[in-house]
Parts: sequence; C-alpha cells; structure tokens
Amino acid sequence: MVTSMGRVDHERRMTRAIRAAEDAGLAGLIVTPGPMMVWLCGYAPARVRGLVTALVITSEPAERRPQLLVPAHEKAVAEQAPGADALEVTAWAVGAADPYALLANWLVPDGRYAVSDMTWARDLLALQRAAPGTSYIAVTEALPMLRAVKDAHEVARLEAAAAASDATSEAALDLRFTGRREREVGADITRLLTGNGHEAVAFVVVGSGPNGADPQHEAGERVIEDGDMVVLDFAGLKDDYCSYIGRTVRVGAPPSAEERKVYEVVREAQQAAFEAVRPGAACQEIDRAARRVIKAAGYGEYFTHRTGRGIGSVPHEPPYLVEGEQLPLVPGMCFSIEPGIYLPGRFGVRIGDVVTCTDTGGRWLNGSEREMLGVVS
Repeated sequence: MVTSMGRVDHERRMTRAIRAAEDAGLAGLIVTPGPMMVWLCGYAPARVRGLVTALVITSEPAERRPQLLVPAHEKAVAEQAPGADALEVTAWAVGAADPYALLANWLVPDGRYAVSDMTWARDLLALQRAAPGTSYIAVTEALPMLRAVKDAHEVARLEAAAAASDATSEAALDLRFTGRREREVGADITRLLTGNGHEAVAFVVVGSGPNGADPQHEAGERVIEDGDMVVLDFAGLKDDYCSYIGRTVRVGAPPSAEERKVYEVVREAQQAAFEAVRPGAACQEIDRAARRVIKAAGYGEYFTHRTGRGIGSVPHEPPYLVEGEQLPLVPGMCFSIEPGIYLPGRFGVRIGDVVTCTDTGGRWLNGSEREMLGVVS
C-alpha cells in the first residue's frame, strides 16, 4: 500500500476496498468524513451537519472511478487531497442542489452498500429516501478485515506512536500524585502526550484507589492519597495513527503483598496472551490465554473486559480479542493486549501495550517497562 517513495498508494487502497466489497456480495462503499475516508483517499474534511461530503466506490459500471462529492466551496481543497488523482471530485451547490439525489445517481437501484461507521443517521436516512431500493450495512460488520491488516508503512507509524506513548508513560512517573485530583494528573498527562508529538488525545484514565477498580473510570475529582494504586491508561493520535499504553503505579509506600501479587498475575496474563499470538490463531485464543492465568490465580471474576482490540487510525477497531471471536490473526494486524483485575471498592491493576502479529508470532510495539514500576510521589 506504499509506493517506493514511501507515499501511501490511495488508489490501491480504494481498489482493495471495492474488491473486498464485491467478495462480500456488496455493490460498493459509501464513506463519510472520518478515519475511513482519510485511510482510503487522504481527505480529512470537517464533519459539518448539513454539508454532505461522501466518497462512493462502486463496482458498476466497471470503468467508473471512485466519486467524491463535496460542497462547492470545498472542491479546491478536496482536489489537493493525497488520493485525489484517483478520484472524480464533484461539487454540489449549497442551497441549489440536492446532494442525496446526486449520490443516488451513482448507486445501483437495488444495491447493498457498506457505509462507514461514523455516517450520521440523518444522512443515511435521507439517502434511503433518495434511493429507496438500496440497503446498507456498517463497514466494520461487512468488511472487518479491510483495515485490520496493516502494511509496513502503517506498522511503522503505529510503532512511532507507541514510542511517543512510552515516552509519555515514563515522564508521568515524575509527576506528583499525592494530594492532587485525578483530573489534575490527567491534565498533566494530556500535556505530556502533546509534548511527545501527539496531535490529539483520545482518552486519559487516572483511576486511583477504589476508582481503579472501575475499568470505565477516566479521571475525576478524587484526591490521590498515599497508599493508592493508580491505573494510568491513555491513548492519542500521532501522524494519523493511534498510540495506547496502560500502566499501574503505587503512590507513597511500597505495595502490599496482595497488591504485588495482583500486579504479577496481570503481568503474567499479559505475557501469556502475547505468547499465544501467531498467524492463524483465533482472536478468542489470545483472550483465553490471559484469562486462564487470572482464573488460576483466583481472580477470574474480576477480569471484566476483553483482552484487547484492534488499533490503527482509531483507538478501537477490529480485531477484538474476546471470547467468541473466531477471526484468525494475520501478519500485519495490530492490537492491544490489556488484561486487568479489578477488586471492587479497593483497587485495580491493568497493564496494556500494542502488539503486531508477524509471520513468526507477536512483536511488542511498546517498549517501556512492564515490571512493577515501583513507587511514585
């Protein structure tokens, strides 16, 4: 997917997309602004309600190039997008044209289309009225493998993002925790993420003491105390690709015997999951490997979420490492491995890193320490 000069080959990506759609029995794809549009053609317009922008890739007629519909005042910018040479850019006049009727003209009357997950319901419903014989399915449901397998260019960008999150994680250990609110520490981590090259922050979790036992907790008003275990979990966007890392630290005194035990169980579970990564292994096998370790240690009921999820241009995408997911791993897939144990009302421990599947097994993209990180102030 990358030329010899290192540029992304957007035309090849769009060709790959339509072939995948045809293999799935679909007439094509309809993609609105968001990560999928950037991945396919490199165009990243703002999502403005009422100003319809859509990329349409169809298999009929065979000679038709992908069509990009944009408001007239955006045409000049769209024509400068990295993948514009492989497109036909069509403008619609705001207030003088019906963009949904224009889109409908490009569709097979009874065709079934994959639509990007971030498509607004308002737009999809309007398109259904304009092309009543058509039907739709979400891209991630119909074509889960389309972006799941990364090329060397994408893996390199994910590795660079991982290095930036490693640097952030290591710098976070020098922050003052005691006596500060979680959101204050979270704000510091946000600044560290941007200082280490992230253009945007996806999320920052600072779960101290009992808040760390809530996997969905982010960063609240609780004041961090001496003796707290603190779950730190954060992700950002660097050069259009996501980073992710999860670590757990102890504030003040050294960890208790139980806290150290729980940490070691989670670390061993993460390592077991990593060692289960290999081409052809079902995604659920990675989840099972982590869960076996935690269950054997007596904490099975306290591991309450999936072991991992795909990471690319968004922080959550296929594949999902969870029981019931039989999708096989393929070299180039990149995903988190992030097991955890959460003891209600007491504390939680999570350790998370990004891994890529290679021809011979897994390879860590994050490189920072996974052993017990000791004590922070």
